[in-house]
Amino acid sequence: MNKRIFVQITLGLGLMMTTPILAQAQDSLARVKADGVLKVGTETAFAPFDFIDATGEHAGFNVDAFAEVGKELGVKIKWVELPWDGVLPALEAGQFNMVAGPATITKARMERYRFLSPVAEATVAILRRAKDETIKAPQDIAGKTVGAGKATAQLAQAKTYGATLPKPIETREYPGFNEAYADLAAGRIAAVANSLPNIAYVAAKQPAVFAVVKPPFGQKSYFGYIGTKKPDDQPLLDAVQAALVKIKADGRMKKLQEKWFGTAFDTPDVAPEPSF
Repeated sequence: MNKRIFVQITLGLGLMMTTPILAQAQDSLARVKADGVLKVGTETAFAPFDFIDATGEHAGFNVDAFAEVGKELGVKIKWVELPWDGVLPALEAGQFNMVAGPATITKARMERYRFLSPVAEATVAILRRAKDETIKAPQDIAGKTVGAGKATAQLAQAKTYGATLPKPIETREYPGFNEAYADLAAGRIAAVANSLPNIAYVAAKQPAVFAVVKPPFGQKSYFGYIGTKKPDDQPLLDAVQAALVKIKADGRMKKLQEKWFGTAFDTPDVAPEPSF
């Protein structure tokens, strides 16, 4: 919106006059368009959404998806990489425009943040060592140590599920899921709880090391991109939301899902009310 600011101008002979000048207060969409850059925060230890590939480059589903969003908005994407437990605080501090993540859509998060159109299913399942025959169903983790990423919805669901078993599980928190996978491979923990698309990707890449335990134990859920609820940010988030819906409608989202997850997900255009 336009704001009228009054300034004093000193004239000759010591006379002063007050005159208005017009200043333009831009919302976040206008600023992004003016700069030509959309800043997106994420972590890079959450394959296949975000990871560092063999060449040392940031790669994954989110990189490809936001490349399409950038085309729709006519801007470049600048990535800001942080550990996951620092991403949402950095969003609130204004270090970037929105979060890729993506994050599981939960009631607590939806109260605090705005979620855009879901991009994949996020239901939580168990990853075990390929040769560990003691875990054939989710309930077989009873009494065992299960790893998950710090401050994640997957960790919270693992704790909730574990408390329902005959023998409670012990949970171990990690800065990122890559560290949890490494401890699992080394036998320091019995399993890792993460969303099905993530662990399916990991198991497909290393079938001799890891295996997925089915069915998933978590409640049906979805992954979505995040922005703040600040009025200033809503025009930008509206534009990204419209871009995501268009990318879904014309088939680009399906192709990206099949590329990175090996399957496509039927996700709603609007973030649904979560069950947990």
